[in-house]
Amino acid sequence: ATDVGGLQMDWASFNNAPRRIQNGGWARQVTVEDFAISKEISGVNMRLSAGGIRELHWHQAAEWAIMTYGSCRITVLDAQGRPYVGDLKAGDLWYFPAGAPHSLQGLGPDGCEFVICFDDGHANEFNTLLVTDWFSHTPPEVLAKNFGVSAEAFANIPLHDRWIFQGTLPGDLAADRAAAARHAEAPPYSFIHSLGSSTPVKENSGGSIRIADSNNFKVATTVAAALVTMPPGAVREMHWHPNADEWQYYIKGKARMTVFDTGPNARTTDFSAGDIGYVRRNLGHYVENTGDTELQFVGVFRAPRYEEVSLSNWLTHTPPKLVAQHFNIDETLVAQWPDNGPGVMPKS
Repeated sequence: ATDVGGLQMDWASFNNAPRRIQNGGWARQVTVEDFAISKEISGVNMRLSAGGIRELHWHQAAEWAIMTYGSCRITVLDAQGRPYVGDLKAGDLWYFPAGAPHSLQGLGPDGCEFVICFDDGHANEFNTLLVTDWFSHTPPEVLAKNFGVSAEAFANIPLHDRWIFQGTLPGDLAADRAAAARHAEAPPYSFIHSLGSSTPVKENSGGSIRIADSNNFKVATTVAAALVTMPPGAVREMHWHPNADEWQYYIKGKARMTVFDTGPNARTTDFSAGDIGYVRRNLGHYVENTGDTELQFVGVFRAPRYEEVSLSNWLTHTPPKLVAQHFNIDETLVAQWPDNGPGVMPKS
């Protein structure tokens, strides 16, 4: 009953997206071509089997990802030629700057699943710069000169890109790190951040909020994120984000969100696991756990730092008489409102 006007659709779902399936894994994506409001972020859901390899490649956009299942090994080389190899578990993040070459591989016992966000709504997982593509479209004599070996050494290279393919399980992490180093310096920062096990910035009986941005995840200069976990009935308080649009991925549970814009325009939408939500910068919104299980979702922002304005925090730090006149309420009521921006409302 509170909906009004015609806000742009703010719901999409990986569950509706076709999967590209290959030996070793699959992926599906939602870009601005499928989800018109999502101009700042495009998303990919990928699954790799144990040993499954997302081939060596790079992108025009920066890549941020959250692990949702299993374990994965990443390799990456930064712009100064410094290699990094690391393993991730569920709840961990990685970040690769635009142009940084990298690979992904599922580990035992059951591979991995993750969600990737690119800092460009047009970025396409099915159209990336693949090393096998480059090899197959370079004259063998040029490959020979480039690598200092004979042209015959490249007689059996694949004629088509591999993208995702089944490989053998990688060995010991320390051994892979040593092999990749080859006299190169180590990067001064990690490309991995353990968001799921980090200390919440907000926590009470209504849930918790964990933040990863360039303050605590130094390499992530273009993407910030908030991981929100709430029990049944809890509410992510009414707020807005002044520095970036919010791209949401619902990891588990059921949710309801209302987005408010000028006009007035307001839209209320339900979300389930696998769904994507989107809120343009500065638009007011809340998220409520409408299910009977724990709700968890991640908000991703194309910004170097996380910013949030709490509605209750603003109103309780405004003269109460002024606030009371706006809503025809007694000003003593304003004193009962939370004045610390709780993030998630404590359950009574």
